[in-house]
Amino acid sequence: MTVIKTSYNRRSFLRTTALAGGGMMLGFSWLASCQPTAEEILAMPKEWFNINGFLKIGENGVVTIMSPNPEIGQNVKTSMPMIVAEELDTDWKNVIVEQAPLNTDLFVRQLAGGSQSIRQGWQALRMAGATARQMLKEAAAQAWQVPVAEVTTEAGVLHHKNSGKSAGYGEMASAAAKIPVPEEVTLKAVKDFKIIGTSKLNVDGKKIVTGQPLFGLDYKREGMLIAMITHAPAFGMKLKSVDDSAAKAMPGIKDVFVINSYNEDYGRQWCDTDAFNELVVVAGNTTWEVMNAKKALKIEWEAAPEQNISVAGFTGESKAVKIPAGLENTSDHVAKMAEMGAKLAKVVRRDGDPETAFKNAAQVIERNYTAPFLAHSTMEPMNFFAHVTADKAELVGPIQTPEFMEKSVAARLGLPLEKIDIQMTRQGGGFGRRLYGHFVVEAAVISQKMNAPIKLVYTREDDMTFGNYRPAYHVTYRAAFDANKNLTAFHVRSGGIPESSLAANRFPAGALDNYLAEDWALESNISVGAFRAPRSNFIAGAEQSFLDEVAEVMGKDPIAFRLELLDRAAKKPVGTENDYEAARYAGVLELVREKSGWGKDQPGVHRGVSAYFCHNSYVAQVLDIVVEDGKPVVQKVHCAVDCGIVINPIAAINLSEGGIVDGIGHAMYSAMTFKAGVPEQSNFDKYRLIRHSEAPKAIEVHFVKNEIDPTGLGEPVNPPIIGALANAIYKATGKRVYDQPFLGGTQVLG
Repeated sequence: MTVIKTSYNRRSFLRTTALAGGGMMLGFSWLASCQPTAEEILAMPKEWFNINGFLKIGENGVVTIMSPNPEIGQNVKTSMPMIVAEELDTDWKNVIVEQAPLNTDLFVRQLAGGSQSIRQGWQALRMAGATARQMLKEAAAQAWQVPVAEVTTEAGVLHHKNSGKSAGYGEMASAAAKIPVPEEVTLKAVKDFKIIGTSKLNVDGKKIVTGQPLFGLDYKREGMLIAMITHAPAFGMKLKSVDDSAAKAMPGIKDVFVINSYNEDYGRQWCDTDAFNELVVVAGNTTWEVMNAKKALKIEWEAAPEQNISVAGFTGESKAVKIPAGLENTSDHVAKMAEMGAKLAKVVRRDGDPETAFKNAAQVIERNYTAPFLAHSTMEPMNFFAHVTADKAELVGPIQTPEFMEKSVAARLGLPLEKIDIQMTRQGGGFGRRLYGHFVVEAAVISQKMNAPIKLVYTREDDMTFGNYRPAYHVTYRAAFDANKNLTAFHVRSGGIPESSLAANRFPAGALDNYLAEDWALESNISVGAFRAPRSNFIAGAEQSFLDEVAEVMGKDPIAFRLELLDRAAKKPVGTENDYEAARYAGVLELVREKSGWGKDQPGVHRGVSAYFCHNSYVAQVLDIVVEDGKPVVQKVHCAVDCGIVINPIAAINLSEGGIVDGIGHAMYSAMTFKAGVPEQSNFDKYRLIRHSEAPKAIEVHFVKNEIDPTGLGEPVNPPIIGALANAIYKATGKRVYDQPFLGGTQVLG
């Protein structure tokens, strides 16, 4: 058991109050007592976010736990309340979970992203449940006139063994509400967990499968109009003129007008990324009428000039961002990235003397890997409801960054922050796309202009061509060997448009005497944003593919080779900035080797392995391919994960399976390409996603069992599968794949 303080500062618990009908409400800032330092914040991925909330206990013993974080399919609406319920020691069947609205007074950092919700909330969520339990025990002790140490709890019932007295939580809730918040509480030992570590079904599961309204597109309000936007057809263009006469005359159309999403003098937040600020809006009675009116618009576009805007980072620091002019082409992107990959770049890390090692090498291998821009292609396109009046703005819809967007809306409308009310719906996918809430601001501006409640709806084409894509990447790897095929130096030069994917301090850094990491980037007016496992979703696959080639040159088994490097990193690490634990890294490789039966040849089965660390978790995978009708087919994936304590196993397995399928699909099929700034893919007829029949026939997920505090899971499983896929393709075909999508262009699977 662990004893923790509950009152690190005055905001740890905001209020304790009795409910009108008897009962207990405990309001608390779930993370106020465990805020990371400034140095820790800066060291974290820029996508990490925190969460907090409150619980209520009714006189009937039913416990309501608020879920402040946006739910984007990662199942935090189930898993986070499980943590509170565990320490409260209540019966899960008596728990009701509610989605909390945005409330910056009660909650801190109501965001979703970076696979950080469970990790950042772990101790504070436990503290919340344990504090409520302790207050209930003290209320019972006072009522029964017994020492509080003799009061025990189990499944929502208080017991005093010596007297034989017992009471449900509901019976003591009102009295407990008057108990002062204890200065410290005792957390359960992991061995005593009864809810954490057991599989609980999604609290919204029945509503989802029965089609009950949960998502933004489901939301309706009496008198609500439908609004749609038209943006420039190409990145690097802007509005010149619009003839809306025909559109305005069509049935059901209320108005057509032009808006600027953001004012020119507005200093943007990091989540205000927006390639097309000037939009043509059509508003009317129904979706069908508005869509038809959009087609009747006659619009002229012209070249957009170069721009320089101020953008504040996640921690608040501002920087100038240049958005170049011009119409970009994928063919030029490929050529420019290849050119940059061949040049010296900014040195980010150097261990030993890698230049001399390469100069004296008996053999050097060099490989280039590329990946295109990707669309997030969420199942639910962007949408948001807004009703703006002179006094307030009410907004409802799917957004990953409600707290940030509240500030953006307030600044754009000229309303005080307290007049902005954002309520969150369940989201039909996010993957990082809904971190960027320009569409929330657009909805607010349109409602203000119309003086009416409206729901802004993007078509699939609007969504897919608007931008905020996964960046395009390029990386060059080199390895040097001596005459005995020993690896003597390792070099990575990573870049992309408009950012690099380099993680200079990750494996194999720290495992080699001579190591060099370089970084570069190219400017672009194509807007980009976080994509599931940002940067890792490319660099992991490239790195792990290259390590297999290195192992092949050395004549070593791929898993044994990686374990040798990790053994070196554990026993005699090079450098002090390595951001992984070698023993845990090796642990997932050993587990997947055992579970997959690695080394036991199966006729007709071709295997690839990969392992990676990101978002504070370790994942290793073995992917099996068989060849059917001359084409490789993914038969099975074995996955080993070390993410610390697993809260909800069934949800963790589902999340892992989804990440695996997602990674395979994007690596095999997906790409956004551009010609004169125009996206060449605007819907799923040209933008290829994985199909059901192409998913692995079976996936086995195994978790390392330990008592380490939980870490990320929504993203870490995704990146390494690309390397395992590439390595298995090589085993099946005898040819290596270097350019994603593997099934595109002249690749061996084409």
